[in-house]
Amino acid sequence: MPRSTFQVETVHLSQFREGNARDRADFIRVLGDSFRHTGFVKVAGHQVRQADVEGAYEAAKAFFALPEEVKRRYLVPGSGGARGFTPFGSEHAKDNPVGDLKEFWHVGQELPADHPLKALYGDNLWPEVEVPGFKGHTLALYRALEDCAGTLLEALALYLGLPERSLADMIVDGNSILRIIHYPALRDRYLEGGVRSSAHEDINLITLLPAATDSGLQLLGRDGTWRAVDGLAGEIVADAGDMLSRHVNLKIPSTTHRVVNPDSPEAVRYSMPFFCHPRPEVLLDCPESLLEPGEAKRFEPITAHAFLLQRLREIGLI
Repeated sequence: MPRSTFQVETVHLSQFREGNARDRADFIRVLGDSFRHTGFVKVAGHQVRQADVEGAYEAAKAFFALPEEVKRRYLVPGSGGARGFTPFGSEHAKDNPVGDLKEFWHVGQELPADHPLKALYGDNLWPEVEVPGFKGHTLALYRALEDCAGTLLEALALYLGLPERSLADMIVDGNSILRIIHYPALRDRYLEGGVRSSAHEDINLITLLPAATDSGLQLLGRDGTWRAVDGLAGEIVADAGDMLSRHVNLKIPSTTHRVVNPDSPEAVRYSMPFFCHPRPEVLLDCPESLLEPGEAKRFEPITAHAFLLQRLREIGLI
């Protein structure tokens, strides 16, 4: 299919958080229409500090440059990659058995010891001995992206005619993940039939992506055309995932996207998607108010945790 670059709409969070009724209505319309018709939107006016983005990337470069045996000390077997390090080629798209040409690190919720979800989520791992400062930047980035996601979900709920907090409340203490990805140079790491990230839809509600260090991200438009979507420094790109699509009966389709292999075998890429997840017990079940007369629910109810486990099996992480 042809590749092209196209204009992605931009929304400013301050317009929703601080604007008058007309500003808020415009924000809701642009956000909702973008998710529905293109699958992506760019977000400005957020609280994500560029210093934390750059600091997290510098920490990532230092960590992924470590010897493989050192990185594997931070692998958590049997966890589905929920925390710490996941080695190169471990994950694949559900319809592609060849592993993606990437390795990554996961940061999740930091909860107090007495929190009822602490045992299920587990502890974050921090390679502070090898990479001092790793924790500070990544945790700050996590919190700022989580805050941004909550605002977007409030606006999406209003776009759909739901109570404002109905979607955002799902992610309070949610099982959200900040994934720090290293796509290494492919001169000696290529797997036959492999791509940096095969075409897929994200598992979660919505995904927020600060600008990557290099190009390669493409989305599959509703017209079947692959188009390049590259955020600039300071921008966040957001897209819709399968959990949201399922919960709203496909009224907002999940977004198919991929990261293509570079032209040069020497090219290296880093990116940091924030996968916004509900709490495990949240039920994904389309509200009756969203159904048109005669419209049936397309999916059986399922908890967010059960759906997550199902998809992790499909992509080879458990």
